[in-house]
Amino acid sequence: MSIAQSPAELWTRANQAYTDGNYAEAAADYSAIIDAAPVITRAYAPVYYNLGNAHFKQGELSQAILAYERCLRLKPTDKNAKYNLEFAQTQIIDNIADTQVFFLREWVTTLRNMLPLRIWMWSSIILFSLTLICLLLFAFSHSIGVRKAGFYLSIIFIICSVIGFANAASLNHRDNVRAEAIITRGIVNAKASPDRSGTELFTLHEGTKVTIHEVLGGYANIEVGNYNGWIPVNTLERI
Repeated sequence: MSIAQSPAELWTRANQAYTDGNYAEAAADYSAIIDAAPVITRAYAPVYYNLGNAHFKQGELSQAILAYERCLRLKPTDKNAKYNLEFAQTQIIDNIADTQVFFLREWVTTLRNMLPLRIWMWSSIILFSLTLICLLLFAFSHSIGVRKAGFYLSIIFIICSVIGFANAASLNHRDNVRAEAIITRGIVNAKASPDRSGTELFTLHEGTKVTIHEVLGGYANIEVGNYNGWIPVNTLERI
């Protein structure tokens, strides 16, 4: 691979390699584009999507799921990535029963992911500014109608502003903490304590999505469904 190649040249070469069925070469070039990026932005979502497809074609299930998840983190509305992720997840072999997600929590998460962090942030600021304007109208206007409108609009704007700020804060926390991860080893035994002698609690398989709560001595305390245990850090990769 030539170091002098630009991201655009790598993109073209990766797409051609994928078309020709050279999935390993395509995956290497897509990864090179991502590795060379100074900052990963929404523009890199298609790269992660194609990388996921290249991994899936090679039977690399965990890496495909990881790439699709990263694509959707950058572009939550990508229907193709969502479909491919859901299909890849049907290939996971696991002995842990799925838990039912409370519908309100799922709705809130879906709403949060509809817009990127910067949009939520600026929306919150603009709506808060409109709240202040409406409060000024309520306080200083001589018209009863204008005062009423200012009062009720200020309530609506401040509620929307708080929602925008909460979503921005949630996305910022998600992107900085990166608590979600994918199991990248074929079979992993979760233990009751962060050491080799710990009692085995349950088994995880490649491609399973988990939430990391703590890292200690080379082990990560993870949660999946209703289960909690410790697994080696090198058996997973953060999204």
